[in-house]
Amino acid sequence: MFAVQAEKLRKDFQVSSGLFQKPRLVKAVRDIDLHIEEGEAVAFIGPNGAGKSTTIKMLTGILKPSSGQARVLGLDPFKDRSKLVRQIGAVFGQRSQLWLHLPARASFDLLGEIYNLDKSDFKKQRDMLVDCFDLHAFFDTPVRKLSLGERMRAEIAASLLHKPKLLLLDEPTIGVDVVARMRLRELISKWHKEEGMTIFLTSHDTGDIESVASRLIMINHGRITVDDTIDGLIAAHGQTDGLEGTICKLFG
Repeated sequence: MFAVQAEKLRKDFQVSSGLFQKPRLVKAVRDIDLHIEEGEAVAFIGPNGAGKSTTIKMLTGILKPSSGQARVLGLDPFKDRSKLVRQIGAVFGQRSQLWLHLPARASFDLLGEIYNLDKSDFKKQRDMLVDCFDLHAFFDTPVRKLSLGERMRAEIAASLLHKPKLLLLDEPTIGVDVVARMRLRELISKWHKEEGMTIFLTSHDTGDIESVASRLIMINHGRITVDDTIDGLIAAHGQTDGLEGTICKLFG
């Protein structure tokens, strides 16, 4: 079964550059097809402005497609958004789902109420995530006082409280120091392998991609230009240059 399906998915925007200027049509996403099986870990990459964020917003139901259709976990993301949010987790590197002035523990408790989780199940899941992501030392510290690496570990753990079937990670290690970045990669990869969760990752860091994903989908100017396994891409294009060199060749 596919976790994500999209057929001819398209999103256009009318953009005006000034009060008396005629709006121009911007084709952000152009008739893309996506088929991601349950349990896959996929990297979705492209330069800034390529259409990555717009695609994610359509897959999560934030934006309605201009045309085409999408199914995420069997649901229409826009029409069934209230159902879908209970089955997906999302982490955005520059946006927080935690309350900055509260300790992570309080944010976890609030999220448990928002998702209407059974008290006993919530406690078991919370305690397991605190152990897995090693949050003990700062779980009762206000989030605003945490390092970025600590906060991102808490962010990812919080996104897993309701046991989502699909985890969307948008630049989860941006701005994080080298040691914390490696720790986050290990945790995401470990969770994926042990839980069999589908992962949809966007990142400009090839280390993130190689550590977490086995398949790479590249988008540029709103169109999918590459869709292959990472091993297959390296074998075909960059035996000596590795993934980073391969990506540079593909964009070049």
